[in-house]
Amino acid sequence: MSDAHNTGNAASDMRPTLREALRKARIEAADRTGVVVELRDAEVARLEILNEALDPLFAQVPDKVDLFDRGISQGETPRLWIDVVAHIVMGRDKRIYRFVQDTRFGRIVLAESHDVPVIVDAVTDYVARRMIEREHAMVATPKVAEPVPAEKPRRRGRFGMFLLGFILGALALFALALFASLDNL
Repeated sequence: MSDAHNTGNAASDMRPTLREALRKARIEAADRTGVVVELRDAEVARLEILNEALDPLFAQVPDKVDLFDRGISQGETPRLWIDVVAHIVMGRDKRIYRFVQDTRFGRIVLAESHDVPVIVDAVTDYVARRMIEREHAMVATPKVAEPVPAEKPRRRGRFGMFLLGFILGALALFALALFASLDNL
């Protein structure tokens, strides 16, 4: 009786899960439609496969990190966006994944491969680099103490200096006038 029970468990353990079956069906459909008319649908299907492969990576990203906004845009050229400046697009043959980043100097290719794991590794490296950049940007720089402004001198001091200068100037003019009048005699 226990042998029948054990063989039943072994058979259920060997059955593929629905997720694996759906993934396999998507790959088969993408392969069939990649050559036929529905090239755009094949691109979207391949990008969805890659998106699912990235789920474990983005599950590890802390909730407080809001750098990444992953999603598939279904415009004229379907793209799997990782963040605002990086995305994955299918190559010309619709079978190759191209991971690109837009920079102020143009678009650069970060990785390119037919294999999903290679692109997942490239995206993992990219996410790690972006998180480190964020940490460096978030580091608080030590606050520099503002210089204490010197006390303003009292107005009496300024006025006193002005008065002293005025008196000395007047005495100098008086002495000059006196000296000039003595020479004329």
